[in-house]
Amino acid sequence: MLMPKRVRRRKVQRGRMKGRAERGSTVTLGEFGLQALEPGWITNTQIEAARVAMTRHIRRGGRVWVKIFPDKPVTAKPAETRMGSGKGAPEYWVAVVKPGRVMFEIGGVDEELSREALRLAAHKLPIKTKIVKREMVAAEEAAGGDGH
Repeated sequence: MLMPKRVRRRKVQRGRMKGRAERGSTVTLGEFGLQALEPGWITNTQIEAARVAMTRHIRRGGRVWVKIFPDKPVTAKPAETRMGSGKGAPEYWVAVVKPGRVMFEIGGVDEELSREALRLAAHKLPIKTKIVKREMVAAEEAAGGDGH
């Protein structure tokens, strides 16, 4: 599973997912990408499940890039514990994803296979997504799709 080797703080606050993704909103490494349409937390197990689904579908051809990393710890208190007595222990790790973020990229395989692999990966994620092409994203940026 993906998780940081070490962190500055063991427990962090929840925060808010306001606005669109400033970085990582374009397809840079592959030909096709899976872009988030709504904000959410993607857990390390969901990222791994999506990655496995994609690599299994494309078999030995092509390459898959995971462009998000779960670096936020989420805490949980044990079941049937009374209120109080501090914050719970870290349970799992999440990546904070904002709308517009390209989470996965795929390259080296034809369009039909890429789209199907990304569709399978999208089913493993808890947020709405869309499949974007490298030129499609560049064209939207040029047309003034700056998130306003």
